[in-house]
Amino acid sequence: MARTVIIGGSHAAIAAASALRQYAAGMEIVIVSEEDELPYQRPPLSKEYMSGAMSIERLRLRPREWYDERRIGVRLGAAATAIDRRKKAVRLADGDTLAYDALLLATGAGARRLPAEMGGDLSNVRVMRTLSDARWLMAEMTAGMKAVVIGGGYIGLEAAAEAAKKGLEVTVIEAADRILKRVACKETAAAFRALHKAHGVEILENVHVERILERDGLAGAVRLKDGRELALDLAIIGIGIDPNAQLAQAAGLDVTDGIVVDDHCRTSDPAIFAAGDCTVLPFQGMPTRLESVQNAQDQAAIAAANIAGIPTVYKPHPWFWSDQYDVKLQIAGFNRGYDAVLARPGKREGSVSFFYFRQGWLIAVDCLNDAATYVMARKLLEADAVITRAEIADEAFDLRERVKALSIERSAAE
Repeated sequence: MARTVIIGGSHAAIAAASALRQYAAGMEIVIVSEEDELPYQRPPLSKEYMSGAMSIERLRLRPREWYDERRIGVRLGAAATAIDRRKKAVRLADGDTLAYDALLLATGAGARRLPAEMGGDLSNVRVMRTLSDARWLMAEMTAGMKAVVIGGGYIGLEAAAEAAKKGLEVTVIEAADRILKRVACKETAAAFRALHKAHGVEILENVHVERILERDGLAGAVRLKDGRELALDLAIIGIGIDPNAQLAQAAGLDVTDGIVVDDHCRTSDPAIFAAGDCTVLPFQGMPTRLESVQNAQDQAAIAAANIAGIPTVYKPHPWFWSDQYDVKLQIAGFNRGYDAVLARPGKREGSVSFFYFRQGWLIAVDCLNDAATYVMARKLLEADAVITRAEIADEAFDLRERVKALSIERSAAE
């Protein structure tokens, strides 16, 4: 009986195991996760879970009985330390080895930390990546405390929002000239800057951290390179993630900014596949990392099909989201290389969407409390429909009607 070993314990691992069981009823499937918890969702950690709106039961991707019913083995608290490609075996930290016929690396990514020489190893300096991080922050956050968030991306801003909602005095420090510089247009950034300001959060942009200062064994302040010092009770680091590709690199697989895979999710070793945040995949003609739940789940399902002997090409249709205060941001498409942005108000009061264009064609959209526009735009982008800047600029243009027309065209073609 063939055995597939899956290394990792999040969305990609579960999506792959689920699909594999559908494709191969008799296959032995084993998930190896270094965390002691059953695989859980990561995006809600800095959103619903920290706010108390989501319980640990809902946070888990699947209950224990799901694995038992599908005969999916789970090795928790078991770190994979090496891959022996010649023997087709994975060595674990406890000395055990697992032979495989196919191996799927779903190792995800780890949060970047400040180096120890900058005070990054102090106990009240935390990242926001794992369940233990979220639990620590939930236990420590108390109204009136001072929190400094280093990094103005989505993770940092979500953590800042939860801290502000709990009554902390929050300051966000961003080294770039504006928040969300890497991932969003200046219009989306302006909307979130105003949102945080309305909730009492101070945002410092184009400001660089020199180091975190220790006081009585804990982080007590952040010293900026301009000489200012900001007192703090806790610091949250949100400066991005790095793919967990060390295991693959040590095994001699092709690794650049992640584990390199082809459009069948196969690595440079034909018996080893990879999916999720740890991968670099071909997308729009370029090596790309897609850090999203969508990519983790969809790519893993395609990897499973190929492991099961069903040749399938992965064509990503990216989508993302962020929840901050009472604003839900939903993103369809991938805004890489955009050269123009148009704002368009939604039907609901206060809702708005920002449409991204490259050479006059729609490539992505940020929807703020504008779910209807998000649904229509996502359908059009996934269908590779051609939507022009002139159309979006026309108030009479109806996305819903274009979706209907597209559906009729498809039906006629069939």
